[in-house]
Amino acid sequence: MRNGDDLEGFDGEASSTSMISGSSSPYQPTTEPVSQRRGLGGLHCDLDYLRGTFGKIKVAEVVLALIAFICIEAIMECHPWEGLYFFEFVSCSALVVTGVLLLMFSLNLHTRIPQINWNLTDLVNTGLSTFFFFIASVVLAALNHKTGAEIAAVVFGFLAMAVYAVNTYLAVKKWRMNSRQQSSRQTSDYIRARTESREVDHHPEIQHLDA
Repeated sequence: MRNGDDLEGFDGEASSTSMISGSSSPYQPTTEPVSQRRGLGGLHCDLDYLRGTFGKIKVAEVVLALIAFICIEAIMECHPWEGLYFFEFVSCSALVVTGVLLLMFSLNLHTRIPQINWNLTDLVNTGLSTFFFFIASVVLAALNHKTGAEIAAVVFGFLAMAVYAVNTYLAVKKWRMNSRQQSSRQTSDYIRARTESREVDHHPEIQHLDA
């Protein structure tokens, strides 16, 4: 049988062994705050974007395109059908593409795909939507039969065109500003590089130190 000293020594070794194994064990209880954990793969809604100018305009575009599409779908009879089909295609395409861009920007998904120039993509979408909504609304207004659904579709088509036109103007302005900032940054980097090369040329001792 073990005496009291042996038992105390055994208990000390066991406690120290458990402390060592506990400190080195990979199965440690997490201490990460709940607020820092990310759900749904890190997706979160960018409220600043939705509250900003581009976010509000994008939401308005989606709503107007959806209403225009619903109005054109409510038309039961229209001759010729080509104008109706063209307006339906334009409103549906604008709704889908703008809705996808709204999700990309509001959830910050565009930052995960930096290979795509999202500002230029948005500019192309808004420019094409402005042009095609104008053509589709004019054609439908010329061929309508004064029904409520046709008049509503034409009205919301022109409203969507106006909102898309404002977005196009703001997108062009933002794109030019970013281009100027990028060109000025490149120019400053070039001037700094030329200045450093001239300093090295005028001070040969720097080259000897580098060597």
